[in-house]
Amino acid sequence: MPEGPELHLASVFVNETCRGLVFGGCVEKSSVSRNPEVPFESSAYHISASARGKELRLTLSPLPGAQPPQKPLALVFRFGMSGSFQLASAEALPRHAHLRFYTAPPAPRLALCFVDIRRFGRWEPRGEWQPGRGPCVLLEYEQFRENVLHNLSDKAFDQPICEALLDQRFFNGIGNYLRAEILYRLKIPPFEKARTVLEALQQRRLVRIVCEHSPELTLSQKIKAKLQNPDLLELCHSVPKEVVQLGGKGYGLEHGEEDFAAFRAWLRCYGMPGMRSLRDRHGRTIWFQGDPGPLAPKGGKFRKKKSQETHLGAENGIKDASPPRKSISRTLRVQKHFPKSTAQQSEGTNLQQYPETPTTPEIRKRRGRQEAAGHRRSQKNKADT
Repeated sequence: MPEGPELHLASVFVNETCRGLVFGGCVEKSSVSRNPEVPFESSAYHISASARGKELRLTLSPLPGAQPPQKPLALVFRFGMSGSFQLASAEALPRHAHLRFYTAPPAPRLALCFVDIRRFGRWEPRGEWQPGRGPCVLLEYEQFRENVLHNLSDKAFDQPICEALLDQRFFNGIGNYLRAEILYRLKIPPFEKARTVLEALQQRRLVRIVCEHSPELTLSQKIKAKLQNPDLLELCHSVPKEVVQLGGKGYGLEHGEEDFAAFRAWLRCYGMPGMRSLRDRHGRTIWFQGDPGPLAPKGGKFRKKKSQETHLGAENGIKDASPPRKSISRTLRVQKHFPKSTAQQSEGTNLQQYPETPTTPEIRKRRGRQEAAGHRRSQKNKADT
C-alpha cells in the first residue's frame, strides 16, 4: 500500500515529467470509476503536485489567455492500495487509467494518468488537505513530534503501539511496512501499550537536553550520540526519508520489477524470512521479531515467514515434513472412499496435518473389488438386453 514516501515520490515524478508540458482540453474519467467528474476545461494549463503524509494535491493552473477563463483547480488524491501516476502516449493508455490529463496539440499527444488497479484510490475536486490528519512525518517533523507528545492522553494511545502508528491524526504518512521497520529497529514489541512507549520519550528528552548542554561533550560527540540513539518519533521521520532517497517507486513487492528492487533490498523486517506476523484488531498484519508484547490478541495465530534456505531446500529436492499439494489432494480423494473405521482411526491418531497415504495392498484390494463389481454389472446389463 502506498505510504508517505510513495506519495512524496509520486509528487516528484509529476513535477519532473510535467515540467514544460502544456495540457489542454477536458479531464477525462473512466466509465467504471465511482469517483466524481472533474469540472475543468482549458485550452492550455500546467500541472504541478505536492504531497503531505498520505495525500497528494494536483494543481491545474491555466496559462495566461487560455480559454475559457478558469481559476486554478486543486485535486486531492488518496492512493488507496494501488494508486500511482504514469505518463503515457494517448494512443496506448495503461490499463486501469481512471483519470487522464491530455497534452495540448501540436506535439505528440501524451496523457498523465492516475492508475489504480484495485480502485480504492480517491480524488476530490476543489479538495483541501483532509482536516483530521496530523502534520506530515516527512516534511513537518517538529510539528509532528509536538502533536504526538502533547496529546498522549488521547484514547488512541491506550492501544498497542503498532495500531497507534497507523492513526493518521498523529502519524500522517506511516503505514504497514513503515511501522514494522521502525519497531524492528528499536526492538519494541508491536503490542506494547503506545502510551508506555511514548511517555518514555519525554523522560529521555529531558536527559538528552541535559547532555546537549553539558560542557564536557564536544559538538560532534553530541551529534553522534543523537544519531546513534534515535527514538521512535525520530525514526518516524528518518525511515521514510531513507525510502525517498532510494528513488524508484518505493513500496512494491512485485517480482521482476526493477523499480522495486532497491526497496526490497532495503527491507529488514516487513515480509522478510524468519520474521513472525500477527493480525491486529483491524485485520492488518504486523511483522516483527521476538515477543509480541502484553496487548497481543488472545488466540491470535502466529505465522512465520519461511527462510530462503527452506525454499531452496525444497527446490533442490530436500524432503519436507508436509506432503506436496498433489499427494495431499490424492490422499484425501482416496480416503474419501475408505471404510468408515479406517477414516476414524487416522483422525484419532492426529500425528500429522494430513492422514497417511493408504498402503499398496489396501489399494489393490479396493481396485479388485471395484473391477469385480463392474464385471457383475456388465453381465447383468447384457442379460437385461
